Amino acid sequence: MGIFVAFQTIPEIKGVKLFEFLRSIYNAQTDQNLSFIQFKKHILPLMDELRIAHEFLWRDVNVGFSGGERRKIEMLQLKLLNPKYIFLDEVDSGLDVDAFRDVAEMIRELNSPDNCFIIITHYFSILDYIPVDTVYVLEAGKVVREGGMEIVGEVKEKGFN
Repeated sequence: MGIFVAFQTIPEIKGVKLFEFLRSIYNAQTDQNLSFIQFKKHILPLMDELRIAHEFLWRDVNVGFSGGERRKIEMLQLKLLNPKYIFLDEVDSGLDVDAFRDVAEMIRELNSPDNCFIIITHYFSILDYIPVDTVYVLEAGKVVREGGMEIVGEVKEKGFN
C-alpha cells in the first residue's frame, strides 16, 4: 500500500534470514518472483550504496545487530521498497554518533518529491540534517501546534509547555 513504519524499538525475527525477509517483502510488493540469484544481484548494490556488510544477509533479522545496524537495515528496506508514506518513530534513539549521522544522511538521500516522511522525535538533532516542511507538536494525541522550524527553536529553548 506504499506505507512504511519504522518503530522506535526494532524487533528481532529469529529463524528468518535477512535475505529471505527482504526478498519476500520485495516480491510481495512488486508482484514479482525474483529468484535467489536475481534478488542477490538486485540487493547487493543497494547494500553497497548504504555501506551495509553483505554477510548481514545470512543472519537472522536484527538478531545481534546494533542499533545503528538495525536502522541501516530499515534504510535498506526503504530503498528497496520505495514507499510513498514513511513513518519513522524515534529513528534517532539508540544510535552512536557515527550511526546517527549515517542514518540522517540516508534519510536525506531517500527524501524526494515522490514520498512523505513523518518523523516522530523528542530530540531535534536529526532535523539539522533533514529538510522539514511542517512541524507539529502533539499533546495527548492531538495536534496543539503547527508551523515551521521556528517551533523547534521555541521548544528547544522553552520546552513543550
